[in-house]
Amino acid sequence: MAANADTTSALSELIAVVAQLRNPEGGCPWDLEQTHASLVPYVLEEAHEVADAIRHGDDAHLKEELGDLLLQVVLHAQIAQEERRFDLAQIAASISEKLIRRHPHVFAGAEAADSAAVKANWEAIKAAQKAADPAAQPSASPLSDRLAGKVRGQPALAGAMTISKKAAAAGFEWDDMAGVWEKVHEELDELKEAVASGNKAHAQEELGDVLFTLVNVARWCGIDPEAGLAGTNHRFLDRFSRVEAALGGNLQGRSIRELEGLWQQAKAEIRAENSGAAET
Repeated sequence: MAANADTTSALSELIAVVAQLRNPEGGCPWDLEQTHASLVPYVLEEAHEVADAIRHGDDAHLKEELGDLLLQVVLHAQIAQEERRFDLAQIAASISEKLIRRHPHVFAGAEAADSAAVKANWEAIKAAQKAADPAAQPSASPLSDRLAGKVRGQPALAGAMTISKKAAAAGFEWDDMAGVWEKVHEELDELKEAVASGNKAHAQEELGDVLFTLVNVARWCGIDPEAGLAGTNHRFLDRFSRVEAALGGNLQGRSIRELEGLWQQAKAEIRAENSGAAET
């Protein structure tokens, strides 16, 4: 489906706005100082905010955050264009070519009855591409090196899941779920010992091991650790706000018994509200 005139016009306007922001004559000093490297935190932040808007089902928020993420793409393209390396047109053409090549069931008359067949075709096409590229051969690039490159730009939790999946697919895997739980308890015991020793560097390493093993639990169970943690963050803040309200915003000097009581009360209130909403 071709883009309509409004879409084309809006994208052209955005490209022109970003070009003006980067114009040495009359542009924005902050935008002119930016590089690909300096913008990395903003790319990650905007991507996380898009994910947050999706989880909360907020269309207005999602539209805004997708715009912020689109700005990052256009800004990076503008910087590269100024350095005569590539431009937005080449970015768009490259991803279009990749999508067409990897969807022969849509663009080339191949068949794919369901999403599983689509995934199998996708992996076969990727494998064929790698076979044609000597630099992509396993002998030229160990899995560990390829994974190091793949997760370099990912948040640690997402990177752990990527490593876990690829290592398991290569055969580095437990026989059953019992083995995974055994590893969780082993790593927890090592974390407790490290914390008790007072060695913070060691404790941090062991904490990382616990988190990585819990990511493997998530993989075995087919659940998303990032979504799970994001949900916990949201629930914690919801409950914490009620504890704050009950105490007038002053938590200092309160006993843990009192705070725990208010916490449990907040949980019960939220549960009752959610139950009532489900019944209406």
